[in-house]
Order: sequence, then C-alpha cells, then structure tokens
Amino acid sequence: MSPGVASPKWVVKVLAIFSMVAAFLFGSSSAFATINYGEEVSATAERYVGSPFKYGGTTPKGFDASGFTQYAYKTAATKMKIPRTSVEQYKLGKAVSQENLQLGDLVFYATSGKKGKVSFVAIYRGDGKFVGATSKGVKIVKMSDKYWKDRYVGAKRIIKK
Repeated sequence: MSPGVASPKWVVKVLAIFSMVAAFLFGSSSAFATINYGEEVSATAERYVGSPFKYGGTTPKGFDASGFTQYAYKTAATKMKIPRTSVEQYKLGKAVSQENLQLGDLVFYATSGKKGKVSFVAIYRGDGKFVGATSKGVKIVKMSDKYWKDRYVGAKRIIKK
C-alpha cells in the first residue's frame, strides 16, 4: 500500500467516531420518561384480575369494589390514598363524561337497587371497559353490558394531569 493512501478500515473507524459525536451533540437531549399515571393505575388494576371477591376486602386475598380501587391507587405509581367507600370516592376529583373517559378514571354505578345512589366503583381501562371487583371477583367488564349500562351513575378523574 502506498504511504499517502488511508486504509479503508481506518476511514470507517473515523467516520463511526464522528457519527457518535454528532449524535451525542445534536441528538435529543431529553431522555426522561414520564409516567402516565392513568395507564399505570389501569395496568396495576389488571394485574389483579382473577382475585376473589370478599365483602369488606382490601387485599388480593379478597376485594370488594371500593377496597379494590383503593388498593390499586395506593399500590400503583400514584401512591394515592383515597377514601375507603365508593360513596366517599365519588366525592373526589372532577366529573368526566363517558365520552371523555381516560385510563385510570373511576367509574361509578348504583348496584344496591337504589337508583342513582353510588354503591359500586371500578377503574376505567379503555375500550369501553372497566376493571372492578364484582361479586364474581376482579374482572374486566364491558360498560355496555345491559346490567352495567342501566346502573351507570358517572365517572371522576382523580389523577391530576
């Protein structure tokens, strides 16, 4: 090889180093991830699908509706402490229309036979479904099912965006 011609391997190495320096200097300087707390609460709730129902239950050994939502919010990244009962949880946050529900919103139902009186709460998980501790355990349920549709009271957003 003649003394004035650079080796192709050497050129490749120099270009690779130049590319890395350029990427470092001109690339995105913010590599911080932000948590979407609504998504995180919803995902936390879904981890407990299959847990049994227990009246007054507040742990994975057995949940009732408001015990489940309280547990999910407390153990999710939100670390939020919310009241124990569905009636008290209904007093929280900002009312949200069904059309504007977001992951992690609380959805409320009147299941005790008293029309409009909140007695059940669950966590919205998207696609018109919620995750909640029903009498058959923690399940993912379609809000459009007749039973739930007829008993819907409203929804609240308690996570501040």
